Amino acid sequence: FGFASALHFCSYNLKMSLKSEGLQCLQIYQYYPKLKVSRGSSIHVACAAKRKNAQISFHDTASQRDAKTPPRAVRAVPMQLLAVAKAGTPPVEQMAGDYASKLERYCKFQETLLRPNPKNSKNPIDQKQAEGERLVKALSPRDYLVMVDERGREVSSLALADIVARAGDQGVGALVFAIGGPHGHGPQVRERADDTIRLSKMVLNHQIARLVLLEQLYRAWTILRGEPYHH
Repeated sequence: FGFASALHFCSYNLKMSLKSEGLQCLQIYQYYPKLKVSRGSSIHVACAAKRKNAQISFHDTASQRDAKTPPRAVRAVPMQLLAVAKAGTPPVEQMAGDYASKLERYCKFQETLLRPNPKNSKNPIDQKQAEGERLVKALSPRDYLVMVDERGREVSSLALADIVARAGDQGVGALVFAIGGPHGHGPQVRERADDTIRLSKMVLNHQIARLVLLEQLYRAWTILRGEPYHH
């Protein structure tokens, strides 16, 4: 509908930040229930030359925090975690195994640990090169590779669930997540990656990163299935 009708439809307490062209933002403080957006959500109005031709799209950031996500039909594709790391302590491996078993309820899942510095080089660049070569060789051409890197984009649990869902929608061979070695990912992995995300703004120990990612992948599936694990 048009700009005028949108204002009429949302005719409560609106704080409007207007620009002469481009985007207009409407901040809702009290909303009409049929909008199905939460208090504090933003409506982005993409304006054409005339306001009556404006197109309305809803960006409901607050509901992502508060609302329960309904179950979603998702095609389960195989998932794999490739980590350039040594095996962790028994408690770490037990927790990793527990989450891997939980993930197998939803899809075929495999975790593979690749030995760091396979050529025993003292040069960090050579180490990353050798690690990257081994990691890329473990991939199939149809695999969708998500590289986990501190310079990647930050994602929420819901956004990670969306990555899992899109992989099923696109019919990829497998959804693969890669954690690099102590010095990060080699150039081959960066070139091959289809997406790059980070788990935290802080630098995480590799074993901690493994556990965080495994837990979040399990959480992603519970979100997609509408199960009560995610609140």
